[in-house]
Amino acid sequence: MMKNYNRSLLTIALLSALTLTACGDGKDGQDGAPGTPGTPGTPGEPGKPGTPAGSFVTSADKAADVTFEILPADINVAGSGDFAIKFKAMGKNAQGSSVPFSGLDMVSLYSMTLAANSSGSGAPLEWVNNAMVQDLGSSMYCTLTGTYSSRGQTGNACILVEDADEPGTYTGTWTHEGAAPIMNPNDDLNATHRLFLRAYNVKDSGGTALSDKVLSDRLDYVPATGAIVEATGKDTVTDAACISCHGNVDGRIANIGAHHNYQSVENCIACHNPDNQPDEDQLAEGWLFDFGPMIHRIHAGHHISDFLSGEAKEYFGELGFPGELRECTSCHNNGPSWSNNLYRQACVGCHINVNFETGEGHSDFDLAQADDTQCKSCHASGSLSPAIAHKVGNRAIEQEQVVLDFQGVTVTDNGDGTSALTVKTKVTINGATPADGTMLDPYMPRLSTGLLIGNVDTDGNPIRGLGMPVNGVAMTGGVLTTTKSFPSSRLTGSLYVTAEVMVCGAGGKAVMCANGDYTEVSASAHVKYYNLDDPDAAALQARMSDLDRVTVSEAKCNSCHNNLTHIKAPRHGVSEFTQCMDCHNNRYPGSYHGNVEYNTGEVDADGNPIMATVEGLTYSNRDLMTVAHRFHSGTFGGGIYLDKNMETVGYPAPATDCSVCHKDDANFFANDGGLTSGKRSIQVTSTEYITPVAEACRTCHAHSDGAALAHFKSNGAYVQGEPATTSNLPVESCATCHAEGKAYGIDKVHAEASH
Repeated sequence: MMKNYNRSLLTIALLSALTLTACGDGKDGQDGAPGTPGTPGTPGEPGKPGTPAGSFVTSADKAADVTFEILPADINVAGSGDFAIKFKAMGKNAQGSSVPFSGLDMVSLYSMTLAANSSGSGAPLEWVNNAMVQDLGSSMYCTLTGTYSSRGQTGNACILVEDADEPGTYTGTWTHEGAAPIMNPNDDLNATHRLFLRAYNVKDSGGTALSDKVLSDRLDYVPATGAIVEATGKDTVTDAACISCHGNVDGRIANIGAHHNYQSVENCIACHNPDNQPDEDQLAEGWLFDFGPMIHRIHAGHHISDFLSGEAKEYFGELGFPGELRECTSCHNNGPSWSNNLYRQACVGCHINVNFETGEGHSDFDLAQADDTQCKSCHASGSLSPAIAHKVGNRAIEQEQVVLDFQGVTVTDNGDGTSALTVKTKVTINGATPADGTMLDPYMPRLSTGLLIGNVDTDGNPIRGLGMPVNGVAMTGGVLTTTKSFPSSRLTGSLYVTAEVMVCGAGGKAVMCANGDYTEVSASAHVKYYNLDDPDAAALQARMSDLDRVTVSEAKCNSCHNNLTHIKAPRHGVSEFTQCMDCHNNRYPGSYHGNVEYNTGEVDADGNPIMATVEGLTYSNRDLMTVAHRFHSGTFGGGIYLDKNMETVGYPAPATDCSVCHKDDANFFANDGGLTSGKRSIQVTSTEYITPVAEACRTCHAHSDGAALAHFKSNGAYVQGEPATTSNLPVESCATCHAEGKAYGIDKVHAEASH
């Protein structure tokens, strides 16, 4: 009974609960009267809008993506007064737009004044580093804390603050006792000043610090007025002159080893100025630190190596200037101050064996010079002026003073399987027709040169071997007639005719070599083509004469070398690719430089470097492409070489910057995947051939190992040691991945490597 009773009570309780909580049949009660409205709360302050995504950046893919704006009105960094700096930093967002760069935590400032020099020694205008002249270093730092730690040193810095309301805008103030290091109380505020800054700790999007220095453009201005200075009158060497050899990355000088590249000659003077002088021991080794004299000494390296010692010899003595040292305007391309401003230290940069204090080596009279005040007495004008003494610009004129203008060719059958080839050449010397009986011999420093003649095959390949000498032949009516017999089978089809004739030049004229002081220059001999089968029909031309098939620019070669003759002197007298092609073509097998050597890093008893051969790496052709790539990568021999780590030493530009030599818009691959030049094979023996694309890559030492050869062969290449026996070779498949615009195109991967 009790169990049933409890179960009944539980059932009643559950039913009651369900009745109270569920929607039953009962009606809701009436709503109560509305309560009195509460007092409205005080409105809150409007929220600050958030910064839109992408409106600023904190990283950079490359140094050139970070730029700075510094205005004279925003700074006080010269003379006395309270130090103040304000600048804006900009970077590139994902869309490539320029936006504020936020998050800088350390910069350094460099301040120079262009000061007049009345001391009687040195240049009349000199850059003065306002920190260096006070023995306070070469720059000053600004950091978030007002102190710095750099290169093992610590010290006071200005406090760098980024504007919280304007990302990318920074100010710097000096809060320490005394003046900021670049504030020079003896400064001339009416003189031209130069200011630039360097930003530190800038990283890419992956968090890796940029390897290149992040530098601002120079601000050249007058502090007293705030005026911007467009031309200082001191910068006689422009960045463009340096870039012609050292290469260009994002508008700056690409390849300067010292201090990991301050990117512009206009920055280098911050430290390399007359206040930076070597001590006695450094001077004895051959060091110079003032920019002009130092650059002269660096570029004179090979010529003055015997006068250097110690680290100066190590740094300077191995450098070979690729042009002619005496062509001053190769570097001094911005005004005549190089020839107007004469001072001794600039001269001893190259003329290292002159001692002006004792007079030793200074003229035949050993004239001592206590200062520079007397330099202009002899060198301001006349034969001892820099322009005339250095023969500046003479070669370009002298190369046009002996002109060989080919008039025609004839072939006479000798009846014995040979035929006589006769070439008539009109000659002018110094613009005039030579008298009858005149020979070129007296104008030639050596008699081993002459006409360069060969066949042209249907693919435009030159085939050498029909040349003839010009010495010992008298002219009649200004025409030089030369004849030589060859197998009749060679004297068919199309011929090219040019020449390799070196002549003596002096004073802008061709001169007889017996007269003494002369320069060896090449005669002008533009190539001509002749059709021996049908004189009235057009002759085939070598591919080197078809500009659409030539990807290299002679002008770019000359911008670094000054001229092609200088490179090959004294043995060769050529100035155009179409003269070079007689030897350097893909149908002339063999090489005088077949092996590759490297510098072991050790020296012999006489102090000369010990070289060793790279095993298994050989070349057997003289093709111009192969030779040029090899020489500039250090695998050919000469002034550019491989060190013990197989790194190229001596080439002034980035090795991967093809645009230094090749045309800016060059496409190396044709539509069929072969080379634009149309070259399809390279002859390595009398009966063997290899493919050209792989050979172009193999001539750079980084692509010469076994893995590279296996890769080449798997893509259809015939390589050194495994040649084909026919010249008609299939096109390699290299262009599939490496043509311009492809994922691994040479335009892409080489550009990335050069950064």
